[in-house]
Amino acid sequence: MSKITLDNLSHSYLDKQNSNADWALRDINLDWQDGGAYALLGPSGCGKTTLLNIISGLLNPTKGKVLFDDKEVTSQTPVERNIAQIFQFPVIYDTMTVYENLAFPLKNRGMSDGEVDSRVKEIAEMLELTKTLNNRASGLTADGKQKISLGRGLARSNVNVIMFDEPLTVIDPHLKWVLRSKLKELHQKINRTMIYVTHDQTEALTFADQVVVMHEGQVVQTGTPVELFEKPKHTFVGHFIGSPGMNIIPCQLDNGIAAIDGVKVSVSSQIKKSNFSKTEIGIRPEFVSFSKEGLPVKVLKVSNTGRHKIIDTECKSGKIKVLSHSSKNIPSGSAFLSFDQKYTYAYGDNWIIE
Repeated sequence: MSKITLDNLSHSYLDKQNSNADWALRDINLDWQDGGAYALLGPSGCGKTTLLNIISGLLNPTKGKVLFDDKEVTSQTPVERNIAQIFQFPVIYDTMTVYENLAFPLKNRGMSDGEVDSRVKEIAEMLELTKTLNNRASGLTADGKQKISLGRGLARSNVNVIMFDEPLTVIDPHLKWVLRSKLKELHQKINRTMIYVTHDQTEALTFADQVVVMHEGQVVQTGTPVELFEKPKHTFVGHFIGSPGMNIIPCQLDNGIAAIDGVKVSVSSQIKKSNFSKTEIGIRPEFVSFSKEGLPVKVLKVSNTGRHKIIDTECKSGKIKVLSHSSKNIPSGSAFLSFDQKYTYAYGDNWIIE
């Protein structure tokens, strides 16, 4: 296991870089503690897999350093870094049995037959593969094959870090929850540093203790699932995390006072700076409610999801979603909205104003 440090890391696939758009990664600085469970979360193309491949040693960064336990490993190969990586699609040997697949990386490292047998059976028990150990891998379902990939990554007990690159993509939706829970359980059992790459917020938030949210090659926020939900530091985080995502509404700032359509909105922190090209208010639908006075809106649509209702409303500056309990009566036509000040934030040029 290792503490992992990324020091001022940037990477471009181009020979020359003339603008920010030419960089796949920009100015990444992260510290991940030994034994932690981390997730890289963001949409396709944001740089997640590039960053993972730099950590693993499959790719050398254009700028910056990678350190394991404060020792620089930037120029080391994946073998020298002693990492395990599980890919999006199962990497297995179809002609081998499940047992032989799990044993393969151990035998390659010269372990005795007794040690290999003990370790394979331990991993198979963890992943509920014991009954299929003597079966050919080619006859297994997609989730069974991916379990073998996971097992091969977990088989070695001395790796510095185990990395998962969207490992549940090929798994049927009803089995994803089972494997997500299993991964979390495995991390708690073996306590190794794990990094999980995904574009699925549910996967990231249920697996990781700390989630790194990436957008256009940058890290826009690192935090616990609760921190990312309750206090997004960037409008992208608010939009990307949550279902429905955060309401982002254009606003005006004047002498530290925020207003939407001329209606004053109280925000969670004092606003001392206002020279931004774009200013917005961010508030999650959970913290918006109907009231007798406040921001005037028009109720557009009510969607009943069972336990909750999602209400689409619109003010002059844009649309605002409200999340309400299904038992509550919802006004029709014109209405007023009030915001919970504790969870109402002002953003300048997409970043939270604090």
